[in-house]
Amino acid sequence: MKFWWKTITLIAGSIGLFSVSTSPASAQGDLLVAPTRVILDGKRGTQVILNNIGAEETTYRISLEIKRMNADGRLEDIDPAGTTDAEKAALNLVRYAPRRVTLPPNQPQSIRIGLNPADTLPDGEYRVHMLFRSIPKSTPVTQEAQPEGLKIQLVPLYGITIPIIVRKGELSATAALANARLDRDEDGPVLALDATRKGSRSVYGEFRVSKPGQSKPIIVQKGIAIYPEIEKRKVELPLNEEEAAVIRGGEIVISYHDTPENGGGLITELRTVVR
Repeated sequence: MKFWWKTITLIAGSIGLFSVSTSPASAQGDLLVAPTRVILDGKRGTQVILNNIGAEETTYRISLEIKRMNADGRLEDIDPAGTTDAEKAALNLVRYAPRRVTLPPNQPQSIRIGLNPADTLPDGEYRVHMLFRSIPKSTPVTQEAQPEGLKIQLVPLYGITIPIIVRKGELSATAALANARLDRDEDGPVLALDATRKGSRSVYGEFRVSKPGQSKPIIVQKGIAIYPEIEKRKVELPLNEEEAAVIRGGEIVISYHDTPENGGGLITELRTVVR
């Protein structure tokens, strides 16, 4: 089976038959990953950069998994036995190396991502999530008696997942917003709304909330996606009390824009009054 590799510099925009999102880097524990989202069109590949920002040498395992978005916009883990044909195809489509790396402090490492041939697959969007997880160091077992009883040490396993999206064929999507309302969660006020999607691919971008005629947004929330497995999801935009007071009662404009590296074009917009 022929396998295509191509290493590139991570820059905005598209090159050849593929594009790479340059979303801000994501950090969890002592691991930094960039970019946080990858889109591939065609048979060429790219790379993701890992960086150990901790003080100790750490080993990381890289794997692929399937996640599905639910109606609240959360990504749920899917048992391999319950994957669809398209999800199984996505797992077989994406290739990557290495699958395990040991990084000294402040040492970057590239993970090469490529594609197997997809000629027999129907047109569509295929997605897997790449998981980067630290492997805890083993500790020696001691034979000393513990008079106070059994001790259990809990070791946190830090992990980051990023979507790897493969698009084949001419795909399109539209979105719409509705039912904006002020709500609260455990952290404070939120602007909640319903976002719908139609078409053959996902939509992704940033939300901006502003007053009519004002160029400066009240809030901006980046990195919000609606994936093809759902047509409707709830979006919650966190607010502070001052922002909630500004929004309440008057007309606002809620706009959903493509990412700046893809031109920042308007996906959809809603003018409404919330209370």
